[in-house]
Amino acid sequence: MNLNRSKVSIGIIFMILFFGVNSSTLTAQVKTENNGIDKKAKDLVSQMTIEEKIGMTVGDGRYLIDVEVEKINDVWIANRNSKMIIPRLSIRTTALTDGPSGINKNPAPEGAKDYTYTTAFPTSTCLAATWNTELVENIGKAFGNEVLEYDYDLVLMPALNLHRDPNGGRSFEYYSEDPLLSGKMASSIVNGLQSNGIGATLKHFLANNQETNRRKYNAVVSQRALREIYLRGFEIAVKESHPRAIMTAYNKLNGFYTPEIPELLQDIVRKEWGFKGLYMTDFDMHYGDAVAQVRAGINMIMSGSKEELDQITTAIKNKTLDESTLDKNLVYNMKLKLNSPSMKKYKPSLKPDLQAHAKIAREAVGEGIVMLKNDANTLPIKKKKTVAVFGKISYYSIAAGTGSGGIRSNKYAISVNEGLKSVGFKVLKEMEKNYMGFIEKTKRENLVPPYFDNPKMRKDNGIKGNQAPPHFKKRLVAFSKEQATPIADIKKYESKSDFAVITLGRSGGENYENGYLPITQIEMDLVKNVSEIFHATGKKVIVVLNVGGVWETISWRDYPDAILLAWQPGQEGGNAVADIIKGKINPSGKLPDSFPMKYEDVPSSKSFPGIPANDPINSFYEEGIYVGYRYYDSFNVPTAYEFGYGMSYTKFEYSNLKLSSTNFSNKIKVTVTVKNTGKVAGKEIVQLYLKAPSNEIEKPEKELKGFAKTKLLKQGESQQLSFDLDKRSLASFWSGISSWVADKGDYEVRIGASSKDIRLKASFHLAEKIIVEKVHDVLYPNFMMKELSRSDK
Repeated sequence: MNLNRSKVSIGIIFMILFFGVNSSTLTAQVKTENNGIDKKAKDLVSQMTIEEKIGMTVGDGRYLIDVEVEKINDVWIANRNSKMIIPRLSIRTTALTDGPSGINKNPAPEGAKDYTYTTAFPTSTCLAATWNTELVENIGKAFGNEVLEYDYDLVLMPALNLHRDPNGGRSFEYYSEDPLLSGKMASSIVNGLQSNGIGATLKHFLANNQETNRRKYNAVVSQRALREIYLRGFEIAVKESHPRAIMTAYNKLNGFYTPEIPELLQDIVRKEWGFKGLYMTDFDMHYGDAVAQVRAGINMIMSGSKEELDQITTAIKNKTLDESTLDKNLVYNMKLKLNSPSMKKYKPSLKPDLQAHAKIAREAVGEGIVMLKNDANTLPIKKKKTVAVFGKISYYSIAAGTGSGGIRSNKYAISVNEGLKSVGFKVLKEMEKNYMGFIEKTKRENLVPPYFDNPKMRKDNGIKGNQAPPHFKKRLVAFSKEQATPIADIKKYESKSDFAVITLGRSGGENYENGYLPITQIEMDLVKNVSEIFHATGKKVIVVLNVGGVWETISWRDYPDAILLAWQPGQEGGNAVADIIKGKINPSGKLPDSFPMKYEDVPSSKSFPGIPANDPINSFYEEGIYVGYRYYDSFNVPTAYEFGYGMSYTKFEYSNLKLSSTNFSNKIKVTVTVKNTGKVAGKEIVQLYLKAPSNEIEKPEKELKGFAKTKLLKQGESQQLSFDLDKRSLASFWSGISSWVADKGDYEVRIGASSKDIRLKASFHLAEKIIVEKVHDVLYPNFMMKELSRSDK
């Protein structure tokens, strides 16, 4: 969804006659349960005409609005972000803004002096790589403060679809290949966001794992894979953070468009999970049936079209839709509005503390960067030295991907080159001038990048001729060719420097796949030639990856001495990279995804994006539950870097693994001690995996069931971490009886530094199987499908 390109302007304003309240008072009000909220919401709905009810449902009142500036009680009110819908009831549109990388409003106009800038926070995958729920909640608090102080009610984030395939264009908006890690990250950021009194929106619900034909393809997924993999993260977030809203996806799921499935919206999410918030559609679907959406329980059809308005009006007239259905649905709309900052008369300052937010953003990037390689302790480099900085992306940070999940209103994005200078390294001015000139030339020529220069991409992106369209501003440099660097120039730069840094970058975004793009020949030559020339004189080479997600590394990773994975890090990326290179920060990030040896090893590679491949109608999730490490570890497929992998400047020792019992009843407590046995302070991420018995149904080799990040441990310091395993932690989903079942037998707790680096093991026994939860038997796939099985090995 791209809110900024939507036909409707949605927001919120406050009448100048109102007095504001402070943020702490607002937070207290939001956290206090208002027993009368349901009654107030129902009272408002009961006073609406049928035209108003339909108008509220379609586009949150966009067809009820006549003027941009309103006169109330003879006082003119300047419009900020919203418009009055029903003046006699004081009902306004809900102020929405995009996320998750930051408030994505229009960039500052040329020459603007008082523009209200926003923070470009680290992208979701970078946050997931921190494995630090407290830190992510603090990011949510800072982000939510900007939402509040810039006069919005609801932010359209977090997005927590699974990283099913590295080609997925919006991977940077999502967290991980694992549903537990995704769910915990999402619930943490929602709790932080909503502590400000604003609302958060989980999206895109459900199975929105590709951009190819994104509005029409049908995701065909088994009940078990849905429950264990694709629903699980959303379930955790709903139960642990109570988001104000959920946005459905464009795509179909097992034969029906997601906003038209009552079994999904009502049976699973409202009845099983207890969701009490609002459902909205993704914006401008163009396909589907508005009446079916209302009947399924959609509360707001966004951004709403005249056709959808007419569909519902005709259905009411023909008695194929009852007014009582609108009444029931609109209660959720009114509850959202009554709980909003605007209805609580909060007066926004328009001046959030951007300096404080930049500080927390920098801290998060520092913990999210993953050190993939560090031969012979190449890093850190503490002395003041001269560095040769190669690669256009060293001078142009890809802060986030593009589309609604991008960020355009940040004031700056620190490049690797700028970061290195800020911590005291000297850079070669002639290199800086050369690369900056190349970047400016790329912008000036404005040529269509090669990745988009094909008939399909041209059609999808409205490209005509050889000039890139205006909305390519954030894509142009990232997707254009790297500058070729002659060997003679590399030798010249080597003679003037002490070590080299090369930054390689990739973007991605809404409405196109980012591509599991192989390294280009120019990039390969750059890494190879720089490494060989610098190594010939005993100098080190560091590669920095400024990418949105999983990327190919096998073909080139042996050349450099160190590799830092910086993701798409927001505005503070260059500073955080430099902090790690300098040794001011000890890297502690770990991979939220498995990095395959080659794309063909990815379990979805044979079926992504669907059939037919160029314009899929059906996308068959034939890998079933075997996504990411569940596949690689169960089928003994080697990876370049495994799930949970990440290096540090220090070492950690694991010991004293204890279980509260060796026989499971209702819960088992697991404790383990982590000690810093190295020479510098650092943080460690401890992962708990569980190997379950396979007496009656097949199981993966192991599954992540808990994780924790230590505090900053000094040399020789220890910390005890604890985890709880309950019945649900043991359970798998049995489709035949629609139940979560813990199978009897022996379970093995595996404590690891990654999915493959298992340090400690302990076992417990479950005497009899437990039916943990009986759920609705819904969402059966509309095709017979043979899923991947360990018995096929």
